[in-house]
Amino acid sequence: MPNLLLFNKPFNVLCQFTDEPEFKDQRQTLADYINQPGFYAAGRLDRDSEGLLLLTNDGKLQQQIANPKTKQPKTYLVQVEGEVTKEAIKQLAQGVQLKDGLTRPAKARKVSEPKWLWERNPPVRERKNIPTNWIELTITEGKNRQVRRMTAAVGFPTLRLIRIQIGKWKLGNLGLGESSLLENQSI
Repeated sequence: MPNLLLFNKPFNVLCQFTDEPEFKDQRQTLADYINQPGFYAAGRLDRDSEGLLLLTNDGKLQQQIANPKTKQPKTYLVQVEGEVTKEAIKQLAQGVQLKDGLTRPAKARKVSEPKWLWERNPPVRERKNIPTNWIELTITEGKNRQVRRMTAAVGFPTLRLIRIQIGKWKLGNLGLGESSLLENQSI
């Protein structure tokens, strides 16, 4: 039976259960939070990103979630440096030219800082004279560090990146470092 584990990954946690031998006991991994034998990540989330990570005990479901051909939309809240312009939002929505090609069109909109957001440890660096803004961005592909590269390409470097949804699965009110088991799941 395909089960799915929704996990709210904290900042600085590796998206794997073991680390390289030279870093043993120096960095946190999924093993520090998840004690569910037979579950593996369906996709990745960079160490410096936070939020929703899906894990499953079913290889077929893992492939369906992670495979770029299924185009599971992924939604992120992105804190960026600077005052976001309508032009930047329009560029993100149309697709951004990166070194490895043009991104697919995305859904992009400027949003307020979420009231429910947890404190990040360590805190995001702030500069007194440079404001920060938040963008909600939904993409249907997964190029390496794509969201960070997209916001930088339109002139707004990412300070904080939180994934809040993958396909039909949402982070919801899952606390930082917490997980929730969903039974009998499918795309």
